[in-house]
Amino acid sequence: MQDTLETELKQLIVDALMLEDVNPEDIKTDEPLFVEGLGLDSIDALELAMAIHKKFGVRTSADDENNRQNFHSVASLAAFVRAGQAKNAAAAEAAASEAG
Repeated sequence: MQDTLETELKQLIVDALMLEDVNPEDIKTDEPLFVEGLGLDSIDALELAMAIHKKFGVRTSADDENNRQNFHSVASLAAFVRAGQAKNAAAAEAAASEAG
């Protein structure tokens, strides 16, 4: 059974990048997204990063040395989103405990 986050990411890739000839279910979870595989480019990476930030609240910076690894596949994107959300939740919890 496919992970819900991975399914959401596949749909987000298709929608955010307006991939008219690609169905989310056709995107393989471990297949490269850039160059070979899905064939995305650097402009697609920027658009995808903005869409991920908007939908999941997870942000990356242009100079992050892990970007290539994080955006390699749907599986690596899912791990990046999960880690970012956990980090955000921990920061929010720490802020709440300091305020309370």
